[in-house]
Amino acid sequence: MKITVIGAGAIGGNLAVKLSAAGHDVQVTGARGHGSVPAEVLESGARAAEPADAVQGRDVIILATPFGVAGELADLFAAVPEGTVVIDTSNYYPHLNGQVEAVDNGEVESVWNARQLGRPVVKAWNAALAGTQRTRGLPAGTPGRIALPVAADSARARHVAMRLVDDTGFDPYDAGVLADSWRQQPNSPAYCTELTLDQLPAALAAADRVKDTAVRDSVPERLAALPAGFTLDDVVQMNRAAHR
Repeated sequence: MKITVIGAGAIGGNLAVKLSAAGHDVQVTGARGHGSVPAEVLESGARAAEPADAVQGRDVIILATPFGVAGELADLFAAVPEGTVVIDTSNYYPHLNGQVEAVDNGEVESVWNARQLGRPVVKAWNAALAGTQRTRGLPAGTPGRIALPVAADSARARHVAMRLVDDTGFDPYDAGVLADSWRQQPNSPAYCTELTLDQLPAALAAADRVKDTAVRDSVPERLAALPAGFTLDDVVQMNRAAHR
């Protein structure tokens, strides 16, 4: 597929590298232009491009930008063909992104992002830590492979995103429509807890918007309580423990 990744930070860089390695034609751009793409991302075979060029003639565009940036990109997406699948990977943390009143009042993160962008989106890859994405992808069929939820209103777009999740080393799980993607938002039982395909459905079903919001807002304090030099496993176990 012809794929563009907008955002070349930890998540965008991971996806550009993984999807290039899987054989896709990948362009990557920083939200402010191709000059912000790290050299190591381009070593995978991905190509840097200016934003206006990177969104033309592509099958998929992946937004790997901080939550709240989508509205700044609405003009860029105005000329993107309707059939292009747009995937949102962002997560809302008020202490990092600033308060968004509509989301605080119950609007689902990616529903709000889609409204800001002016087009439908798929929610994918948001429920895995950058370290998990970078180091723990496995070939399809491997026992214990981590599963990631994918939500979208379009069955076609959801299917496309699920194929790409598989290509990055994770079992895709059909999490239904975008309005239900709150179940994979921070800090639900399915969020950054490295569950398998057998375990993920129950975790999504156990999501509780009030409790999960409180868990999300306690993340800075819980991270501060971890030992110095904490590991990826420490963070995963911290996330799991919040729901026991």
